[in-house]
Amino acid sequence: MLGLIQDRPLLISSILEHAARNHAGAKIVSARADGTLVRHSWPQIAARAAQLAHALKGRGVKQGERIATLAWNDHRHLEAYYGISAMGAVLHTVNPRLFPDQIAYILADAEDTHLFVDPTLLAGAEALADKLPPSLTTIVIMGEASQIPADCPLRDRFEVLAQEDLIAGQPASYPWPELDERAASSLCYTSGTTGDPKGVLYSHRSTVIHAISTLQKDCFNIGAADVVMPVVPMFHVNGWGIPYSTAAAGASLVLPGPKLDPASLHRLIEEEGVTFSAGVPTIWTALLNWMRAEPARRFSAPPRLVVGGTALPTAINAGFLKEYGVSILHAWGMTEMSPLGTTNSRKPENADWDADRFLDYARKQGRPMFGVEIRVRDGEGKEIPHDGVAFGELEVRGPWVASAYFNRPGDPAHTPDGWFRTGDVVTVDALGCIEIVDRAKDVIKSGGEWISSITLENLIMGHPAVAEAAVIAIRHPKWDERPLLLVQPKPGTAPTAEEILHFYEGKVAKWWIPDQVEFVESLPHTATGKLWKAELKQRYKDRLAG
Repeated sequence: MLGLIQDRPLLISSILEHAARNHAGAKIVSARADGTLVRHSWPQIAARAAQLAHALKGRGVKQGERIATLAWNDHRHLEAYYGISAMGAVLHTVNPRLFPDQIAYILADAEDTHLFVDPTLLAGAEALADKLPPSLTTIVIMGEASQIPADCPLRDRFEVLAQEDLIAGQPASYPWPELDERAASSLCYTSGTTGDPKGVLYSHRSTVIHAISTLQKDCFNIGAADVVMPVVPMFHVNGWGIPYSTAAAGASLVLPGPKLDPASLHRLIEEEGVTFSAGVPTIWTALLNWMRAEPARRFSAPPRLVVGGTALPTAINAGFLKEYGVSILHAWGMTEMSPLGTTNSRKPENADWDADRFLDYARKQGRPMFGVEIRVRDGEGKEIPHDGVAFGELEVRGPWVASAYFNRPGDPAHTPDGWFRTGDVVTVDALGCIEIVDRAKDVIKSGGEWISSITLENLIMGHPAVAEAAVIAIRHPKWDERPLLLVQPKPGTAPTAEEILHFYEGKVAKWWIPDQVEFVESLPHTATGKLWKAELKQRYKDRLAG
């Protein structure tokens, strides 16, 4: 027997229509490169998205066709998010911080036909001109015609248009098609630091379910009265779904554009009354250091922050909470998970813990959100005990988890029974909270035992003289591998190797402590801001411990 309930498809167009119909009072604030602000409402964004959809349909864009963007967090990118997907085409956000060859590979793999480019990224697109795939016919500059140079070399191969000219005169409403909710809606690629980037093809259904799920109190906890500022780029896993979840809640949205320096972000938080923001640890670490540099810098109303991408050092979390009254929620996810999978909020079992005790616990990546199932298995395929000590590889499944990679049939990323293998090595404690102790490819195997490079990195970040650190494995004649600690000191400090290594004593097993410390001026990062371990391993591949 089936229930007698109306069957309405879960579509991205329904999110936009809901926001426009019911939340006209919410604001959409977009920061330009020069710092000036542009203001819209959800009805205005919906109208401009409709105009874009009409323009693309008039150009022959069909359902399932991939349309790429090279853009920051601003209103024109938001209009593309909705206009492209809602008409049935596929929004393909491309990370402009990737290497040129990676961008060219991604555009060719996706077979994009149109490329939307922010004016500030035009030079990069021009440098790519000879590498762009034959499927690409049109470049749309996300601005006015005056922002396109008369001698733009892209005109030699492509039709080059301004987004404002493209949508001018188009109808401000669109008969959004009633698509199959499993139809593709957007496409994102992994960073590709260990090989070619891989595409993850999201559906309308997965995107809507993910957006609704992130509104839970123990996740983003966004309501209509919130003012949301995604610092995480909209080119990175669809901005963690925030452009969708904010519209679903009817909240206001502040889009910071290309300037993500602490002063610019603090200004937006204060002037626009931001109540919620999300970003990677480097963003929040820089903001904390900037605020500490001048005692007068405060928050008139402390926002809630979410951090993801990599673990946030406890010292940074404690600094925000104790000095500025800002609480930070640790979340974890992956491109293959749309991306949210876990959050570390309190449960009844730890609701009465004091601030210091929970701050230490908050370094963990958290427990699964509703909709995500996890299991952790050891090298023999057995599920590990939930004791917070045993290690294993994390596997996940759920309605917003990738079932395969785009254009890669048979990729060995899934188990025979359909679980996605994340490549993260984790522990699980008695409360069901996971802690990532390493990537499977980064864990250090010393004398048959595992050493967590991430744990060593997080601990040493608590040293007052350490700005950033990385731990990688180097070869050892007896123990196979031993950890090498690379430290970037804070300006004006000169720590010794002995001081650094002494900091570990009493915090980890003695055999975990690195044998060697090397001080460096800087550490390499991937296009998404993570430590680039693959580059470090290549750089130190001939180093021998002992």
